[in-house]
Amino acid sequence: MTSTFPDITISTDRLVLRPFEEADIPELAEMMNDELTAAWTSVPHPYTRLEARDWILRRAPAERTEGRGIVLAVTEFFTHRLVGSVHLMNTNWHTLAAEVGYVVAPWARGEGYAAESVLATAQWLFRDQKFERLELRTAAGNTASQQVAQKIGCVSEGILRNALIVRSRTEDGGWTDIRTDLIVWGLLPEDLEDSPGH
Repeated sequence: MTSTFPDITISTDRLVLRPFEEADIPELAEMMNDELTAAWTSVPHPYTRLEARDWILRRAPAERTEGRGIVLAVTEFFTHRLVGSVHLMNTNWHTLAAEVGYVVAPWARGEGYAAESVLATAQWLFRDQKFERLELRTAAGNTASQQVAQKIGCVSEGILRNALIVRSRTEDGGWTDIRTDLIVWGLLPEDLEDSPGH
């Protein structure tokens, strides 16, 4: 029998993390077409509303029902505006470990939303689901993502050399794929207990 995550909503002081809804399609498509999102993730580029619809209505729900992970829309508590997405993936129900990925809309960057939403997800995963490990992987050049990992208390566990393909702009305005190193970060329940402010 496959284990699955419950259909949940997580709230923080500023954010609500909830399942994606059909109404999120335009904002998701806009967020995923951002230059930095295209560079550091493997999402299709350009990212169409059809792809956003398929992700929201079919692929994201299947992540949860098939036991692979859970996808949460990150929205502002007061405005309900979509600020990003948190994705638990590569879930191992035997070792109680999962990997987390996240995206933040360009207009919402610099507000600490990524760290707040990933931390809330980690706390839920450890406390409510009794997981023992959360892994985060960042491209060597993605310093913003590395700062999120450090801010929530992750420990850098090593480098996977040449393990990731990212996109880079070419002189003619197109994109080219380049290989880069991947930094692996780990977060355990005790890391949250030991970190300041928690």
